[in-house]
Amino acid sequence: MTFVSQQEVRFAHVDAAGIVFYPRYFEMLNAAVEDFFAQHVGVDFRTMHLDRGIGVPTVKLESEFATPGRLGDRLDFRIDVARVGRSSVELAIEVRCGDMLRFTARPVLVCMDLKTGRPLAWPIDMRPQEAAEAA
Repeated sequence: MTFVSQQEVRFAHVDAAGIVFYPRYFEMLNAAVEDFFAQHVGVDFRTMHLDRGIGVPTVKLESEFATPGRLGDRLDFRIDVARVGRSSVELAIEVRCGDMLRFTARPVLVCMDLKTGRPLAWPIDMRPQEAAEAA
């Protein structure tokens, strides 16, 4: 089941040429992942980090840029769960403006105990579900 987070390209995201400066895409990507956990998984980052002492840092990130994003674009961050491990999740993300692919990303996040910095098995209520598991 695909989760979609929508964001608009703002002035702060673009360079002097009026196109998205690539590090800003990673900031938007992180916001989409935060939306994914809050709205799709059901545990928001405030609860996760401050109340439960759990983090989900990105440990690997592959990306490919297809076409430039521009000021005012309305982007759909389409997030699918590619793989879930004991303490990790790999997401498959496509970012589109209408029918036009802007970029793809494959982040791997690890569930970790913020006090110890060690990996932690996904708590049952935080475990992302692969499409086959959700069916």
